[in-house]
Amino acid sequence: MRLFVSDGAPGNLPVLAAACRAGARDKLLISTVGPEECVVPFLTRPKLPALKLDSGHYLFSSSAICRYFFLLSGWEQDDLTNQWLEWETTELQPVLSVALYNLVVRGKKGEDVLSPVRKALIHIDHSLSRRSCPFLAGDSESLADIVLWGALYPLLQDPTYLPDELAALQTWFRTLSVQEPCQQAAESVLKKQGALALRVYLQKQPQPSVPLERPVSNEPEEDELSAHTLSEEEIAMAVTAWEQGLDALPPVRPRQDPVLPVAGERNVFITSALPYVNNVPHLGNIIGCVLSADVFARYSRLRQWNTLYLSGTDEYGTATETKAMDEGLTPQQICDKYHAIHASIYRWFNISFDFFGRTTTPLQTTITQDIFQRLLSRGFLLKDTVEQLRCERCSRFLADRFVEGICPFCGYEEARGDQCDKCGKLINAIELKKPQCKICRESPVVKSSQHLFLDLPKLENRLEEWLSRTLAGSDWTPNARFITRSWLRDGLKPRCITRDLKWGTPVPLEGFQDKVFYVWFDATIGYMSITANYTDQWERWWKNPEQVELYQFMAKDNVPFHSVVFPCSALGAEDNYTLVSHLIATEYLNYEDGKFSKSRGVGVFGDMAQNTGIPSDIWRFYLLYVRPENQDSSFSWSDLMLKNNSELLNNLGNFVNRAGMFVCKFFGGCVPKMTLTPDDQRLLAHVTLELRLYHQLLEKVRIRDALRCFLTISRHGNQYIQVNEPWKRIKGNEADRLRAGTVTGVAVNMAALLSIMIQPYMPTVSTTIQTQLQLPPAACAVLPTDFPCLLPAGHQIGIVSPLFQKLENDQIESLRKRFGGGQAKVSKAEDPTELANPEQIKLLTDAVTKQGNVVRELKAQKADKAQVAAEVAKLLELKQQLALAEGKPPEPSKGKKKK
Repeated sequence: MRLFVSDGAPGNLPVLAAACRAGARDKLLISTVGPEECVVPFLTRPKLPALKLDSGHYLFSSSAICRYFFLLSGWEQDDLTNQWLEWETTELQPVLSVALYNLVVRGKKGEDVLSPVRKALIHIDHSLSRRSCPFLAGDSESLADIVLWGALYPLLQDPTYLPDELAALQTWFRTLSVQEPCQQAAESVLKKQGALALRVYLQKQPQPSVPLERPVSNEPEEDELSAHTLSEEEIAMAVTAWEQGLDALPPVRPRQDPVLPVAGERNVFITSALPYVNNVPHLGNIIGCVLSADVFARYSRLRQWNTLYLSGTDEYGTATETKAMDEGLTPQQICDKYHAIHASIYRWFNISFDFFGRTTTPLQTTITQDIFQRLLSRGFLLKDTVEQLRCERCSRFLADRFVEGICPFCGYEEARGDQCDKCGKLINAIELKKPQCKICRESPVVKSSQHLFLDLPKLENRLEEWLSRTLAGSDWTPNARFITRSWLRDGLKPRCITRDLKWGTPVPLEGFQDKVFYVWFDATIGYMSITANYTDQWERWWKNPEQVELYQFMAKDNVPFHSVVFPCSALGAEDNYTLVSHLIATEYLNYEDGKFSKSRGVGVFGDMAQNTGIPSDIWRFYLLYVRPENQDSSFSWSDLMLKNNSELLNNLGNFVNRAGMFVCKFFGGCVPKMTLTPDDQRLLAHVTLELRLYHQLLEKVRIRDALRCFLTISRHGNQYIQVNEPWKRIKGNEADRLRAGTVTGVAVNMAALLSIMIQPYMPTVSTTIQTQLQLPPAACAVLPTDFPCLLPAGHQIGIVSPLFQKLENDQIESLRKRFGGGQAKVSKAEDPTELANPEQIKLLTDAVTKQGNVVRELKAQKADKAQVAAEVAKLLELKQQLALAEGKPPEPSKGKKKK
């Protein structure tokens, strides 16, 4: 490993202390470089210290480097330490940078130095006092202590800035300061000069500024802009970027077809969890994987990163067989039908897949069986006899998810046969108390069957080594880290990879020909086969870990299969597979005060959203606004109406519309000449700060938080227009008219920038704004890191019209009732006698006859299977409606038996 440092860089302190504390100092080759040297190839600005790993990857965050050293030493991560590290990055560093700059570069003293950081110091002191522990994460020193001590030492080593009233902080700081790793790091970095040793380095850095504290309310503050004190350098840099205009934009990267990794570029490979084919996805499913991944994919393309985004339907398993039985179709016909439904829903939600595939393909069989054979030949598979639950009434072994019972650990009464949704523990189905077959509700019996197991204990060391390399400096979400560590903490157990089914990938081994692979062994391999169906050069993505960054999006219940089971399979296969770099898991989205339920008609499902009259971009915006990033969240109709009417209609839409209308009404549709005043220049700097925060958050895949940035910019814009009143100034003297032109020109350029920033979130609205403003194509495809003038004076815009419509209370209340359980009632014959209308029965009988003729004709013509399946589904639906009208319970249809 090679550590790049620069004399006087504050980040050197925690990094060197962590290296010494974790025993990694002897493994480091330390190179000293200049403060302006850019050692990380894909960064445009210097970032030091930076660690180049033996794999060629770089870590360039001090806390990430420290984390990596500790992981190498066998340290196990915990939630509290991770929370402190995130707080250090997002809360402490911004204010500490200001304090150090004031002290070292500006020569300030006293409150000018202490004031920016006082709140953070009090927070540490209170945390230590409240927990009555000597260290931040407990009774022993942790990574969090080293990182925070290293960050604070240049300031707090001067007792002037360690207030006496913060006794717990004083004790903590002094305890760490006398430890040998910390003493050595302090002597090496500060060289007995104190904080002055940082002067040369800090003088070459941009002047930091105190971050703007956001109000809890979504409403703009009276004077929001003045709450943030800008430096002269920040303002000057913003003006320079503005003046460069479109010339500042990088060239647009031409799209490949197919998209393949390119050496020397950032190759971003994005997958979203494969939705199971027999279900229609609800809003929680959509935000949990495909929509979140889509936002990041669109953002990646705007950054000109070489980006591929794939997903598809997971189609094998018992659930498909059961659904086929219910609908009187073959499993393949069910897959064809529901794959088309999924694809249609995602098209409506504007999900920008490069390819949306499926797992029922010959390539799935080929790749899965190849990995199986490699694991078998390397001794990573076991044979064992398994006791399973078998439903005698259904004449079948029951897959885990088709058994329900009482959890043996927590007593939850609706635990599944593989996992309890309440306590999260994995369950063997035969451990359930009072098990029931979900299909017929009979009590199953225990029978024996021989199966194959993946020997996870034998692969555990390989997994640990891979995780220690991967987690350091990665953007795995805290829940993904916690779930993965909890599996390892409990010790891995052999995991069954075969099932007694017919619908699945066949097992190519003598004695097991009547079995198929368990869906969670081969479903994750589906990512590979879907890529292989996209391009025959699929291995350039999947066997290229040195050049590919793999981001995988899912809900938290899918984490173990992506972080443990599949990586173990790939590591055991020993074929240089690309494994996940960043695992992004959400918590759960609930519906109002409960859960989504298709059977009870509760909640909005993907095929229903498009029939509400609410555009897909509004759904996207609201789901992303309430995205369950750190904890479960809820969909609320009242909140949807509030966010649409306040944030979109009154804030974003109002600003963009006013800016464009002023250009059309007062300047004939041409962007006027702009002469910037100091107030305008400060506004540009504020917008630039929000734009950079947006980039920082999305690079860390904090999708919900980044959304607030463009809303803040539009609030700045509304305030700017309101204060300057261009509609009045245009009627005044020459100076007033010039001022009206400047305000209008700056505002419409802010609208242009917003049209690019919202593209990952609301692509249709983004395109509408860009069309109205006639934004140049090159500007539409690239999101800059600074705010250039995108629409210069003289630019002709198009016709401007409102972007959003108000949602009315009556409309929302109607939808609330419609999706609150009423749908299920409509489809059930609660009182058959009321439905037995002779005229209705005749109409339905005729419709069944007519549709039956359509199906027979298609079969006689040997039409496409998917087309036949769709028409058969219509016939079955009509038959069910007829049965209900006649007062009969609709019986499940049966497929045609082979003779």
